[in-house]
Amino acid sequence: MPQIVTRIFLIDPDPDFLDWAAGHLKAPAVSVEKFSKAEDALVAYQKNRCDLVLSEVRLPGINGIELLKRIRQIDPNGMVLLFSGIVSTSNVIDAMRLGAYDVLQKERLNFDLRVVVESALRAVEGRRSALANTTEVPAETIQETIIGRSVPMTEVFKLIGRVSRSDAPVMVTGESGCGKELVARAIHKFSPRTQKEFVAINVTAIPDNLLESELFGHEKGSFTGAMALRVGRFEQCDGGTLFLDEIGDMPLSVQSKLLRVLQEGEFSRVGSNQTTKSDVRVLAATNRDLEDEVAKGNFREDLFYRLNVVRIHIPPLRERREDVRLLAEFFLNRIASRKRGQQMRFSDDALTMLEAYDWPGNVRELENTIQRACALSNTDVLLPSDIPLGTTGNRYGNATNSVNRMKDALQMLLNVSQSTPDMELMPWVERELSKMAFRHFDEDPAQAAKFLGVPLAAMQAHVTKASEKKARKAS
Repeated sequence: MPQIVTRIFLIDPDPDFLDWAAGHLKAPAVSVEKFSKAEDALVAYQKNRCDLVLSEVRLPGINGIELLKRIRQIDPNGMVLLFSGIVSTSNVIDAMRLGAYDVLQKERLNFDLRVVVESALRAVEGRRSALANTTEVPAETIQETIIGRSVPMTEVFKLIGRVSRSDAPVMVTGESGCGKELVARAIHKFSPRTQKEFVAINVTAIPDNLLESELFGHEKGSFTGAMALRVGRFEQCDGGTLFLDEIGDMPLSVQSKLLRVLQEGEFSRVGSNQTTKSDVRVLAATNRDLEDEVAKGNFREDLFYRLNVVRIHIPPLRERREDVRLLAEFFLNRIASRKRGQQMRFSDDALTMLEAYDWPGNVRELENTIQRACALSNTDVLLPSDIPLGTTGNRYGNATNSVNRMKDALQMLLNVSQSTPDMELMPWVERELSKMAFRHFDEDPAQAAKFLGVPLAAMQAHVTKASEKKARKAS
C-alpha cells in the first residue's frame, strides 16, 4: 500500500528562510513546496490542494491575510498557518477571524514551527477522519425531543409511557440542566391531553407577591396595578397540562391554594369570592430534596404527597456518558441547520473529550458548549481545540488538549536534545521526573513511584543519587 505524502506549501520572499524552514520541516512522507509569491501558491493550490499552507504575512502583491482569505474561499476547511517578524494585533485578529490555525512570531519559529505544524497536521487528520465517517442527517428531521439510549434513560422513557396514560400528578426530579421540562412535555405529548395546551411556569422567575395572580388570575382592582381582569394559568390550560418548575421554591401562602386545586379541582381568582372549576393535570419539578424541605417546614407535607404520586428521576449526564455522543451530535446538527445551513461534524478526539468530561451543568451545559464551539469554529469539523469546557471557556481546559500539549512538549525536548549529541535523553527524563514527583508527593517515594508507574527501587535509587549529589555540592 503506497505511503500517504503530506504536502506543505511554504511561502516567503526570503530564499534563505525558505531553505531553512524546508529543512526544519523535513521528515519522511512530508513534501515541502517553496514559493516566493502568494500568487504562485494560489495557482498551485487551485490545481492540487495541499494539507497545510505556511505563509509570511508581509508579502509582495497578495499578502498573507489576503492569501488566507482566498484559500478559505476555495476550501472552507483549508489549513493555513501564518507567521511574521512583526505581528500586529489587527493582523492576529483578522487572521483568526478568517480561519487561520495560528499566527506565529518569526523569531520563535526555531522553537515553535515543528510543534505547531505537527499539531495542525493532527487537526487535518482529525477532520479527514470525521468527514469520512460521518453520516449526513437531514435538517428537517431535527426536532425538540429527549435524547438517550442509556439504561437509566430507558427506564425514564418507560415511566413516561406508563404515566402518560393517566392523569396522576408527576414529580420530576434531577439536577439543574438535566431536562426536566422535556420530560414534562413528553408526558403531555403522549397523553390524551395532547390536543390541549401545555403551560410551563418557572416558580423562581415570578415574584412571590405575583405568583398567586399568575396561577389563578385576579379581578380588576383587586390590588394596586390590577387594571383589568386577568385569566390565570389554571384557566388558560383547562383540559391541558400545567408544569410547575422549581416547585420547591413556591411560597407557603400559594402552596395552600395549589393544594385545594389538586384536591377539589377548583380555585378563586385573587379578589374574587367566586370559585372556578378547572380540569388541569399538574406536573412539577425540582432539584431540591423535598423530603428535607418538608422536615424543615418549608414545604407542606400534604402538598408533597399530592404532587409526588409518581416520581421520575432524571440521572445527571455524568451517570449516563453513553448518551453524550448522541446528545452532542443532535445539538450540533440542530445548531448548524439553524445558524449556518450546513452539515457540521465532530472529530473522533472531540467526541472522546466530550464523553470524558463530567458535565456539572448537565445537558444544558453540553448544549451551550456546542453552541459556543460552533460560534468560534473556523471550519465545519469541530476539534478538541474548538470546544471550550468548564465555566472559563478555556480552549485548552480539557484532558485531550493537555495530552496533545504534553506531546508537543516532548517533541520540543527531542528537537533540543538533537543539538546535544552526548545527552542520553531517556535516563535524563526519568531522573528529572522522579525528582519532581518525589517533591510533589512530599518526599514519599512509594506515592511518587506509583504515580509514575515505575518500580519503587528505581525511584529510591534516583532519590538517593540526587541526595548524594546535593550533599557533595553542599560540602
